[in-house]
Amino acid sequence: MEDFEPLLCMHRDIALKGILARPERDDVRGTVLMFPGATGPGPSFLKAMRELTGHGYLAIGIDMYGAGADISTPQAAGQHFAALMAAPELLRERAVAWFETVRGLPGTDPHRIAAIGYCFGGKCVLELARSGAAIACVTSCHGLLTTHAPARPHVVQAQIAVWSGARDPYAPAADLDALRAELDDAQACYQITLFSHAQHAFTDPDHDGFAEGIAYDPLAHRVAWAGTLALLAQTIG
Repeated sequence: MEDFEPLLCMHRDIALKGILARPERDDVRGTVLMFPGATGPGPSFLKAMRELTGHGYLAIGIDMYGAGADISTPQAAGQHFAALMAAPELLRERAVAWFETVRGLPGTDPHRIAAIGYCFGGKCVLELARSGAAIACVTSCHGLLTTHAPARPHVVQAQIAVWSGARDPYAPAADLDALRAELDDAQACYQITLFSHAQHAFTDPDHDGFAEGIAYDPLAHRVAWAGTLALLAQTIG
């Protein structure tokens, strides 16, 4: 990852080590926080970060576990994932801490920051939106949708985009219905797109067939990515 720079964020005395990719152009269009899935940033995640820089965005790959966390195997990463899922207040705080760190970077326009999350990362960006953080938009791709603290009315500032698969066992229809009701009650601005045949991790070829209910879907991936780029262009330039 020679084209990435390290970026540190401190949260509750825990050093989190993210990565930063800069666009070649001088006139940065905006900054995008990228939250990976539970197993950490894989090749397709890094490819997406690089593609964002090609569109003129500063891309930040987020570490939610800690600089010394072992994510060398899915089993090892799963322990860190489970710990954060069991501490939802901490998870939300940590996502907000990253937002505040990035907002304070020299040259960053605080009004032009967005976030994209995949799977576990999709939950992280939704928690960031629910917190009321002053972020322009968040995009959840096959994200986990449940929450410990639903969004309160008039608190959500972000435009929210959710891309989900109808055959995703980790985001069943009941969770999607609950999210829609929650966002309606909160009077949030959102869109939800459901791909009827897509399963979990449909944007991630690295995890194709990883387990039952997980499969890459190139068409759903392409549509979700095109919609994400359109949302970024509309909200952060």
